[in-house]
Amino acid sequence: MKNNIYLDIGNTNTKWKFKGSYFTTLTEKFDFGDLPVSSTVWASCVSQRSFGAKSSHINFVDSQRKYKSLVNSYQIPSSLGADRWLAMIALYEINSNGSFILIDIGTAVTIDAVNNSGIHLGGLIFPGLDKIRKSFDIFPVSLNKNIFSVGQSTEDAWTIGTLNLALNTINQKVKELSVELPDASIFLTGGGYKDIKDFLEFDHSYHEYLVLDGLEIFANNMG
Repeated sequence: MKNNIYLDIGNTNTKWKFKGSYFTTLTEKFDFGDLPVSSTVWASCVSQRSFGAKSSHINFVDSQRKYKSLVNSYQIPSSLGADRWLAMIALYEINSNGSFILIDIGTAVTIDAVNNSGIHLGGLIFPGLDKIRKSFDIFPVSLNKNIFSVGQSTEDAWTIGTLNLALNTINQKVKELSVELPDASIFLTGGGYKDIKDFLEFDHSYHEYLVLDGLEIFANNMG
């Protein structure tokens, strides 16, 4: 499948993998015609943007009940975002420790937990930092990232407050999940990682292209 394209269409960014190289563009600017010529496109799409008719050589992936011994916890498997499922597939294959916690920091933040048996225990979804801040766009954002202080201007108060809101949710949920999964490895992905990486209270690994890697693994095993 060396000539295949693996495509991750997100709400903000669209990424693809072709012949081992990774590419990124804004979803609002993305067009299928911009992709290189390939035999087949395997795609994950969570974007709300309509891309028109689906070409016969584009395989849009939906989440399934199982991948090998990895089990989707959702009663309606396809209602789990394909990006979350594919990232879990990638970690299922590369994580030697078995259980894991997956955190995707994007337009939305998602947290998923998988135990040693490959059972997906479930997850969380909440707005990402950029979405939170745009919910009150009358408040400007400053460069102040001192989460241990309080703001002495509206800009600083909003910046520090929203950063703490996102961080506290992530740090607390990882703390809770680590009680149930004490041996779990923790993995992060997503473009918003750069905004929070210095304030995380747990050991972790960052993988920028987990969804694309999972999509390639899925295509090779199931396609």
